[in-house]
Amino acid sequence: MEDGLVKPNKLGVPQGGPLSPILSNIYLDKMDKELEQRGVHFVRYADDCNIFVKSKKSADRVMKSISSWLERKLFLKVNATKTKVVRPTKSNFLGFTFWKNDERWQTKPGDDRKAKLYDKIRELLSRRKAAAQPLSVVFTKINQVVRGWINYFKIGDMKHFLFKFSQWMRHKIRVVIIKQWKRSKRIYTNLMRINKALKCNFSDEDIRKVANARLGWYKRSSGQVVNFLLSPQVLGIKKADRPGLVDPLEYYISRKELQM
Repeated sequence: MEDGLVKPNKLGVPQGGPLSPILSNIYLDKMDKELEQRGVHFVRYADDCNIFVKSKKSADRVMKSISSWLERKLFLKVNATKTKVVRPTKSNFLGFTFWKNDERWQTKPGDDRKAKLYDKIRELLSRRKAAAQPLSVVFTKINQVVRGWINYFKIGDMKHFLFKFSQWMRHKIRVVIIKQWKRSKRIYTNLMRINKALKCNFSDEDIRKVANARLGWYKRSSGQVVNFLLSPQVLGIKKADRPGLVDPLEYYISRKELQM
């Protein structure tokens, strides 16, 4: 559809359409059989394919011969800008890249996908926008994004990344909560209520200092009192229509255990 008008498409299929991967799997089945016959290791999803060989010399040779085969046998034009020889650690396949420990190669999310996750959460937790919404709405949106991202990348190794990301995300949440409370009296009342409920034993003076601090929202939300009282466990409590905030690292570990 162009400018609101339907036009026939004489070449290829619409980008991102549901039919595209199906037709790719049907049409490129011949390429799979060709690669199997050659005895090379490969993985393909629709029209995205990685071929693994032992040396750069072998990679250059295979890339040249397979590109030629695709053009001669299947009449496909290989995208020269996207087709390249790289080390596994520099590759990107469906958002994943690779790293090697002492025993074997493993997969992990690419740096660009990690950056996109940070950008998405940063957008959702923009102070002005998030503070104007109920926490039930904010938590629901955050949970959807984080769970969806982890469910896609759960086969990869990302404990260290999620540990740092979880801390950063919860701090952004605390800033939003403190800003929603806004007035010193309300900040004091709510923190004191949590303090008594959890028996955290912070003194009245400790909590008054936080409530009456002249610091900005970001710094006010980073002290020991706020971090301890608005802990991952407290943020994870479900209350009325508000879901508990997902702990990214714990959720990832639980999904990994289900895989085993």
